[in-house]
Amino acid sequence: QVQLVESGGGLVQPGGSLRLSCAASGFAFSNYVMTWYRQAPGKERELIAVIDSIGSNTNYAEFVKGRFTISRDNAKNTVYLQMNSLKPEDTAVYYCNTYYRNSDWWGQGTQVTVSS
Repeated sequence: QVQLVESGGGLVQPGGSLRLSCAASGFAFSNYVMTWYRQAPGKERELIAVIDSIGSNTNYAEFVKGRFTISRDNAKNTVYLQMNSLKPEDTAVYYCNTYYRNSDWWGQGTQVTVSS
């Protein structure tokens, strides 16, 4: 059974940083693309960042480019999202995701709140 478990969220002041982690199990992690999404209250879930299976290629939504960095450690079956220069509009629940055996798999999410 695929499991994705996010951690690392919390309350941070504007301009601050957080590092999110997503621990994966139940599938051959090193063979799959991983993504981070977020969902703010009253808004649709939106794609933030994508990383290929070996970590050599990444893509970002325009609104996080230059501030967020996605990475992975295949030895630890973990994908990360380093978030710098956080803004109040980054407040959301953050989810990691993979597409495996014709299905989308999601973690439970981790709350990030950016506020002074």
